[in-house]
Amino acid sequence: QVQLVESGGGLVQPGGSLRLSCEVSGFSSDVYGIGWFRQVPGKEREGVSCISMSRDDGSTDYADSVKGRFTISRDNAKNTVYLEMNTLKVEDTAVYYCAAEEGFVYGLRYFRPDYWGQGTQVTVSS
Repeated sequence: QVQLVESGGGLVQPGGSLRLSCEVSGFSSDVYGIGWFRQVPGKEREGVSCISMSRDDGSTDYADSVKGRFTISRDNAKNTVYLEMNTLKVEDTAVYYCAAEEGFVYGLRYFRPDYWGQGTQVTVSS
């Protein structure tokens, strides 16, 4: 049974930083990808970033709105994916979800989650 558990959300001032974590369990191989999505009330959920968990790959992808500010990384030994968020803006405020797609991943545009975490709130406000 695949489980994704997010942590690290909170309240931060504009220009500040936060690091989200997604602890993954239940996969029998490393052929899968992890993505971060976010959603605000009244809007569609949008992809933020994704990473391949294959030990031979590790490719990453980002939405244009977060390129240069957010960094996704992984620790395969801990089965954990991180989203380092810097220079946060008020418009980054959302519930952030960790998601997993089985098989090979081909970038954020083609990421189709099979599993979702429960979400963690990120609020950027002065």
